[in-house]
Amino acid sequence: MRSSSRSGVRGPEFSHITIDVILVRVNGAQLKQARLAASCTQQEAAQKLGITQAYLSMLERGSRPVSTELASKAVEVFEVSATALPFQDHNTGFRDDTFFASALGALGYGGFSHLRPTARINPAELLMDALDRDNLDSRVTEALPWLPVAYPEMDWDWLTQSAKLRDRQNRLAFVVALASQAAERKGNAGLAAALADRVRMLEPSRLASEGTLCRESMTRAERKWLRTHRSPVAGHWNLLTDLVPEHLDHVIR
Repeated sequence: MRSSSRSGVRGPEFSHITIDVILVRVNGAQLKQARLAASCTQQEAAQKLGITQAYLSMLERGSRPVSTELASKAVEVFEVSATALPFQDHNTGFRDDTFFASALGALGYGGFSHLRPTARINPAELLMDALDRDNLDSRVTEALPWLPVAYPEMDWDWLTQSAKLRDRQNRLAFVVALASQAAERKGNAGLAAALADRVRMLEPSRLASEGTLCRESMTRAERKWLRTHRSPVAGHWNLLTDLVPEHLDHVIR
């Protein structure tokens, strides 16, 4: 029972959100790798980062920890992938449809590129936090399979572990399975196979309990209809959803 309504995405602007604590996942070796990839000498990089060459040398050797602020600045200065962004460890309950839509747009998703730009966040974190919502705007949910396609190098170990801790492995597996099928429809067999491998890794932890794909507020009648009209993949992952790869042609290009 696919809803034809597409309500507007509304809510507080991301720029007004205060982040309490951030876990830095960029270490000295990664900082050095990013600098070398940008073809910067230590002296050039230190100038761009606003630190001394001696201090940068200590950071790269691991003698000093890479601060949150420096890690975020390095990601921008060296133009590395968003997958290198620090993960944020704080209460994400304030994240609403507006936040997820804006964050997807900031990562390059065309469907939300018209929204006010926000700071980028790690795509693995964005995907996990979205999958952990009880309810999401349907347009945001449909955009989630774009993340594994756009960022196949994301931190899958962290993502898989986090999904299991939150009992969201069925949702994650289904979204990645959709991404794999969508990639295959677009002729990218290599990516489709790689994503299918990620799905298989979640198979041993598949939950037997029935759930939804971020639509816990659906009615009893909708749930009954979906039990007989969902795809075999959705049925396998015990999810009540009618989302199929054909619905993603406008999402994954």
